[in-house]
Amino acid sequence: MHESILFSLVNPWFKPAFGFEVPDHVLNGLFILLLLSLTLPFIRRMILKSMQGNVPPVPSKFQQFLELITRGLLDLLEDIIGHGYAKRYLPLIGAFAVFIFLCNISGLIFFLNPATANPNTTFALSITAFCVYNLQGIGRHGFGYLKQFLGPMLMVAVIIFPVEIISHCVRAVSLGLRLFGNISGEHTVTATIAGMCPVLAPWPIMLIGIIAATMQTFIFIMLLMVYIGGALAEEH
Repeated sequence: MHESILFSLVNPWFKPAFGFEVPDHVLNGLFILLLLSLTLPFIRRMILKSMQGNVPPVPSKFQQFLELITRGLLDLLEDIIGHGYAKRYLPLIGAFAVFIFLCNISGLIFFLNPATANPNTTFALSITAFCVYNLQGIGRHGFGYLKQFLGPMLMVAVIIFPVEIISHCVRAVSLGLRLFGNISGEHTVTATIAGMCPVLAPWPIMLIGIIAATMQTFIFIMLLMVYIGGALAEEH
């Protein structure tokens, strides 16, 4: 995969100063985090400003779009994790969603190699998700959460325990591979077509890329919600 513009700009002065290069996917991920750190406080102030005054607030189209997305996430959380958990897990799910989506489309908008087109990034996200939902289960049920790994009867625990451990580990592997494979494949196809016919041919692929970026973000957070809901379920 070719080097991104960000890689070409940063490493020529960074490597002589510190003796090593920063990997492309790390730079791109840091760029997305910096972008969010600069823009989200501004968006928050803009929304709060629109709500001030004695007259009824008139939200902008952008604010209405954000409220629609937030309402949709809250409804999903209520349906999948359970009633009363939506606001608790909205910041977590929202953080995953915004970061993954921006990383996914960064190759289309910022002309970068998407951080999620590198398995180091996607497996870091999937392992984080794996730790999050298991820690939530332990926090909810204590060590009684581990009973789900033993099966319905102690007699079959020796057989069920390794199967359950493997199945949960496969969740992390599946999350990481799915996100990496789809984003990497789409970015590679777009770059190849753009190299052959840089004027018109890439645009349909870029549209498909935006749809794929949205779908892969939705699938990741949906599965994470399901895993958290399963970890919090009372039968554990």
